[in-house]
Amino acid sequence: MSGESFEWAIKKDVRNNPIVREVDLERHRNMWRSAGFSVFFVVVLLFTVWRQLEVQQYGYDMGNTQQDLEKEQIINRQLRLEIAMLEAPQRVAKQAIERLHMVEPRPGDSTVIERVIAPATPPRSVVAQR
Repeated sequence: MSGESFEWAIKKDVRNNPIVREVDLERHRNMWRSAGFSVFFVVVLLFTVWRQLEVQQYGYDMGNTQQDLEKEQIINRQLRLEIAMLEAPQRVAKQAIERLHMVEPRPGDSTVIERVIAPATPPRSVVAQR
């Protein structure tokens, strides 16, 4: 063997041991602090957006409710007018005569019924006792 080939024949010891690094506590604290601030910011942002969307939805609901209220008020006015027309005394009298065949009373047809008032109870000395 020559000198050059001998050099390649020597086994070189290579150590691939993992490098153990020391934990940097300050870096971990900063990382957790940044993560906490980020989570807090995201929560505040989500809450703000949710609140705005709820207010907007309530506005839409209020508009729909206002329209429904106006429609119901129109229907209410129409029904009250119809009730007033149906309760008119002239119409009731006409319906009674035509449909129910009622007649108007004549002056001699009426009878006055007097109210009977019970007599006052006599004093206690007059009442018989057992």
